[in-house]
Amino acid sequence: QNELAALAKQQAELDSIRQEEHADFVTAKADLELGLSGVRKALQVLREYYASDSDAALVQGEAKFGALMQQPALPEKHTQAAGAGSSIIGILEVCESDFATNLAKEEQEEADAQDEYEKITQENKIEKTNMEQDVKYKTQESKSLDKAVAELTSDRETTNTELSAVNEYYAKIKDRCI
Repeated sequence: QNELAALAKQQAELDSIRQEEHADFVTAKADLELGLSGVRKALQVLREYYASDSDAALVQGEAKFGALMQQPALPEKHTQAAGAGSSIIGILEVCESDFATNLAKEEQEEADAQDEYEKITQENKIEKTNMEQDVKYKTQESKSLDKAVAELTSDRETTNTELSAVNEYYAKIKDRCI
C-alpha cells in the first residue's frame, strides 16, 4: 500500500512538472513565432524597397505628366543605399535563421519531453497494475492462510479432545490391570 501511495505521489509530481514544462513551451513557442513573423515581415518590406525601381516608386506616371504639362527639371532624389540595405537584410536573415532554429529546437525538446512523460506514465501505470495485482493476490493468499490456520486450529482442538479422552480411558484401563 505504501508503495502504491509513493507511486501515486511520484506520478502527481511528474504531471505537475510536465504541465509547467508545457506551459513554458507554449509561451516560448508563441514568442519565437511572433519574432519570426516580425523578422519575415521586415525582410519582405526591405526586399521590396531595395528591389523596386526608385524612379517608379517616387514619381507617378512621369511620361503621362510630361505629355500633359511642362514640368521643371526633376530635383535630386533620394537614392537607396543598396550596400546598407543588403547588410541589414543579411542581419535580418541571420535573425530569421536563429528564430527558426530556436523554434525547431523548442518543438523538438517539447516532443522529446512529451514522449519521455508518456513513457514514464505508461511504466507507472504498469507498475501500479502489478502492485495492485500483488496486493490482491497476497490478500487472497492471506485469507486462505487464515482459513487454513482456523481449520488446523479446530482440528488440533478436536485432536486434543480425542487425546484427552484416550488418555483418560487408558488411565482407567491401567488401573484395572494392576
